[in-house]
Amino acid sequence: MKIPKRLQPLVDDGLIDDVIRRLKSGKEADVFIVRCGEEIRCAKVYKEADKRNFKQAVNYQEGRKVRNSRDARAMSKGSKFGRQQQEEAWQNTEVDALYLLAKAGVRVPQPDICLDGVLLMELITDEEGLVAPRLSDVTLTPEQALADHAVMMNYAVRMLCAGLVHGDLSEFNVLMDKNGPVIIDLPQVVDAAANNHAKSMFERDINNMSNFYGQYAPELLNSKYAKEIWALYQEGNLTPESVLTGKFVESNKRADVGSVLEEIQAASEEHQRQLMARNEED
Repeated sequence: MKIPKRLQPLVDDGLIDDVIRRLKSGKEADVFIVRCGEEIRCAKVYKEADKRNFKQAVNYQEGRKVRNSRDARAMSKGSKFGRQQQEEAWQNTEVDALYLLAKAGVRVPQPDICLDGVLLMELITDEEGLVAPRLSDVTLTPEQALADHAVMMNYAVRMLCAGLVHGDLSEFNVLMDKNGPVIIDLPQVVDAAANNHAKSMFERDINNMSNFYGQYAPELLNSKYAKEIWALYQEGNLTPESVLTGKFVESNKRADVGSVLEEIQAASEEHQRQLMARNEED
């Protein structure tokens, strides 16, 4: 096929020997199957910000760390340099997440190199060496659905223990290789501790998975994995080996607002007394 313009520099530099075909076109990137020496890989070509169709991207970027204050100021001002840095940060987030999650025991594509808005990485294949199907295109037995759901819950736990929430997880962002689920598409991954939307995104991710697998194993439809996992995380008790039940009892105890206000008032009065005592000593 004709070499896409964005891939030509990598071909010129010898990083890609041949572009075989387009694999898919997504809301934030186009993906191509390429040959690098004797290996077949995929090249993810990120779309520019004005061409991406990713809703509420600002919510995903909240809490992300910036390399230095100069870059942060440029991003906030929206200058040309700032927009370039924003694009690099968006792309590098996925690369960093892939390395971090692989180390944490989450099955993700192995990244190779990210250059000029193109990410070269492992091509996920099935048992026959063909491009692995999306989870959405696979039919499961009840037993397989339960087993794979358990794997995905453990991956979600490991991601959260690593401080990350996928943020856009569904059956369309999971591939099925010969060993099971593989999580893909991570440029929008969020910082679990620094992003105010992390909890709601995590719950949506987990509920998406439970609802999909619940088509084949209905007992998953009423499970409470999202709330159970997040509660363990907030309590500081979540580990990669945490045993999950899918059950969670909501607390019906209402906050005693009156008592809280009384404590605040008492603390304020005590603070005022201390200030007055110091002034009298002076």
